[in-house]
Amino acid sequence: MKILAYMVWLGCVVFAGFPVFATDTPPPFQTIESLDVPRYMGTWHEIAKYPNRFQKQCMRNTTALYSLEKDGTVKVLNRCQLASGEMDQAQGQARQIGGAKSPRLEVRFAPAWLSWLPMVWGKYWVIDLDVEYQLVAVSEPSRKYLWVLARTPKVDKAKYDALLQRLKAKGFKLNKLELSPQGN
Repeated sequence: MKILAYMVWLGCVVFAGFPVFATDTPPPFQTIESLDVPRYMGTWHEIAKYPNRFQKQCMRNTTALYSLEKDGTVKVLNRCQLASGEMDQAQGQARQIGGAKSPRLEVRFAPAWLSWLPMVWGKYWVIDLDVEYQLVAVSEPSRKYLWVLARTPKVDKAKYDALLQRLKAKGFKLNKLELSPQGN
């Protein structure tokens, strides 16, 4: 009887502590404090990403061109090179959520006549951005998507490695990150 009681007690201790060891809960999702949207405009080269279904045809030279519209929205032109060598592109629109300095945007690539539907808008939240606006990481609260973009096709290794460490501290799984080839 004593052995059975001990085994039950031991089992309770082990299983009560198990969730502490088994969970890999990331820290709360955070964006940068503020974003200067006009300064963010221009061409960004995709350096790395979490693989996703809507970019599986892209083999290399993926870029995003952002331009500010008169109504305050952002025109988005994503381009990438296919295996055939041809360039593919998708045009969309982004809008800032919150105040004028909010780092939270929503983007859609569905036709404008569908823009009233909430499900056509995806979250585009800036989670890391250097002070020079040269290297950025973008994601959304579930951490399902992640992009690392830069103003140039190649980035300084030390700056990239430092960004990766900040992303790891924010709960992103670096082993899921896939480099995006730029150039020939």
